[in-house]
Amino acid sequence: MIKGLRTVAYPVQDLAAAKDWYAKVFDTAPYFDQPFYVGFNVGGFELGLIPDGTPGTTGSMVYWGVDDIDAEVARITGLGATIHHAIQDVGEGIRTVELADPFGNLLCLILNPHFDLKAVR
Repeated sequence: MIKGLRTVAYPVQDLAAAKDWYAKVFDTAPYFDQPFYVGFNVGGFELGLIPDGTPGTTGSMVYWGVDDIDAEVARITGLGATIHHAIQDVGEGIRTVELADPFGNLLCLILNPHFDLKAVR
């Protein structure tokens, strides 16, 4: 049985710079820090940075949940991200945004008032 999202991995060319940037974005230090992988615990899920592969904005899109999408966009763009696709209302109170991190990947955010944390397994 598939239990749901556990880890999202972003390829980066400069692991040290990406580690520092994502530590600021998620306001947490990595719990696993090796030359081949850096892992962060973000709300019980994992963000992994891998120093191989090619960053890009055309692959899978992962949306990180937020309570205040406007404030988070302002904060994260202040840290060096750029807006790839502006905040949009996709219906029923759900708002999304696509940000480009400084390393060439998409960092997407979602404000979803219907998300049921109790359903996470």
